[in-house]
Amino acid sequence: MGLFDFFSKKNTYVPKYEFDPEKEKPIIRASICNGEQVAGFRNKETGEFHEIMLIRDQEELSEFMRAYGLDHVDKEY
Repeated sequence: MGLFDFFSKKNTYVPKYEFDPEKEKPIIRASICNGEQVAGFRNKETGEFHEIMLIRDQEELSEFMRAYGLDHVDKEY
């Protein structure tokens, strides 16, 4: 593998996090200004958001959902 092969391949990293579906809800926070999207989990009681990763495309969203066993993620603006 050459140097350019390393930079041309997309390496999606999904951090490990102990997600509790009873206490937390998966959320994509999206900016209405610049379109930036961040995946994470919102505490249902406190509203606190735990940021997991930046979502730049559908592939990264799919990887996030696969890593945490999700079939649906709500989006907040």
